[in-house]
Amino acid sequence: MSKKILWPFAAGVAGAIGVVASGVAAGPDGPQFTPVPNPNQKAAGYAPASVLGGGLDKFMVAQGSTALENPSGIVTHFGYENDTPSAENPAVPQMVPPNPATWTEAQKTEPDKNTYLVLRGASGPDGSYDYGSHFVFQGHEGAATVAGKKQGYITRVNLDADHLHRVTLMATQDSNGQPLATIDGSTWDPWAQRLIFTTESTSNPTYAATATYPSTVEDVSGALGRGGYEGVQKDSAANLWIVEDIGGPNKQGTPARQPNSFVYRYVPAASGDLHHGKLQALQVLNDAGQPITFESQAALQAPDEVALHTYGKSFDTRWVTVHDTAVDGATPFNANFAAKAAHATPFKRPENGNFRPGIGFREFFFDETGDTNATSPENDTAGGWGSIMKLVQSSPSADTGKLTMFYKGDMAHSGFDNVTFLSKNRITFVEDAGDTLHTQRNALDSGYVFDVSRDNYAGAQPDRWLAEGRDPSATLDSGNGGFGKNDSDNELTGVHVSDGDPRPTGILGAKVPHLFTAGWRWFYTEQHGDNRLYEVIAAPRVTGGGDSGSEDDNGDSNGG
Repeated sequence: MSKKILWPFAAGVAGAIGVVASGVAAGPDGPQFTPVPNPNQKAAGYAPASVLGGGLDKFMVAQGSTALENPSGIVTHFGYENDTPSAENPAVPQMVPPNPATWTEAQKTEPDKNTYLVLRGASGPDGSYDYGSHFVFQGHEGAATVAGKKQGYITRVNLDADHLHRVTLMATQDSNGQPLATIDGSTWDPWAQRLIFTTESTSNPTYAATATYPSTVEDVSGALGRGGYEGVQKDSAANLWIVEDIGGPNKQGTPARQPNSFVYRYVPAASGDLHHGKLQALQVLNDAGQPITFESQAALQAPDEVALHTYGKSFDTRWVTVHDTAVDGATPFNANFAAKAAHATPFKRPENGNFRPGIGFREFFFDETGDTNATSPENDTAGGWGSIMKLVQSSPSADTGKLTMFYKGDMAHSGFDNVTFLSKNRITFVEDAGDTLHTQRNALDSGYVFDVSRDNYAGAQPDRWLAEGRDPSATLDSGNGGFGKNDSDNELTGVHVSDGDPRPTGILGAKVPHLFTAGWRWFYTEQHGDNRLYEVIAAPRVTGGGDSGSEDDNGDSNGG
């Protein structure tokens, strides 16, 4: 990919520095930026600032310590639950242990995925307040235990609101009065007029929630099933695509994991029907025309698994029905078990996927996070470093298609998780490599941009738009085992580009994004630690000298 500098600077020019509007910040094929050459290092006690590519900037729209305008029980803040009150003020959570020897801090809730919507006439707890029309919704992946159950919740960040109304608690329980489970993925279903939330568990519900306040949350796993669901997207035929993340058993005592997660498609009986329909799973056929299955990938270096992760190979695919409410009823069921029984094809933790925009939902890109361990014997051969897969169909409802590996990970580009398209041809995948791999490679996570107009990335590498840092809170957790309850290094997650259009014609993939113009916005979350939610913007143009980097209010630098 070409490496272009969006705004050149004249070094050594005397005079005052002026800041002016940036003009058109994104070209016809996505934002142009100077790539960041290296990731941030991981070292004990080291809390480096995040580094954005030159030409990009960001600002924080919410963080873990942002108080909810309508707290409920221990659910008091955007990214923290008050299960460990401060000794000096029990009304607020103890976010950082005053003395690490006490081994106590509040539960950090990890607001993971983001869904941006523009909604007119939205209300909230304060009936006299105008909440505006621009909102980012989150489910929370971490939770403290209350009365023997984890207390999950849903929040809405009100982008037009003041700090007192910045974050609204939308729900802590479902329509049956049960506490919400912890939540991972989210998307908007314009036909059902519901937010869809996944819980990454075969034991917990899949939810549908109203976007109105207070949110009514319903268990829809009688039709959609329960699985290690994470990524979830709609297509133009009103189908719902779900990507699963369940780690498989270790192979022969090694860090290599048996593929154990599926790609699903829910076909509703009618558009927007979340109670009646068929759940299907993707089946990939090997060169002999036989399904690649959980069993066929059990051995180390299994031929089917190695073939899937070979550049240039193409595989026939078909969708197999694993549950039909018209035949099997509407009792919640284990989708992972059902997919295995139907001989669908599991992958190494394919956490998220997106449709290439503007081409009729015919191309679906999804990632495999992989084994996230540098010592896996399958790293270079069978997807241990992770990968990006490309599924091509004649239409989103087609029964058959073709699968190819678009990108094969390596030690420096591994553990891909969240994904979003920045334009028709440019897609970003961000890493969740995990603390173990961070230590092994001495590098924290990064966000990368790939050009999907290429056939594949054999012999090429993507551009880094973000070298993730580590805030002091996460650094303290990293040095103290998360104090027994929280994760350590900051995870790069929740990357999301949308214009917020809530109509069927506005679902992700229907329109080509034009970032920073026409209402298109770019968000991501720096999860764990301080749990900060950012919006990425075009950097202000600096004139009259100076350098291309800048420091924002949070000490985060940009520049390449």
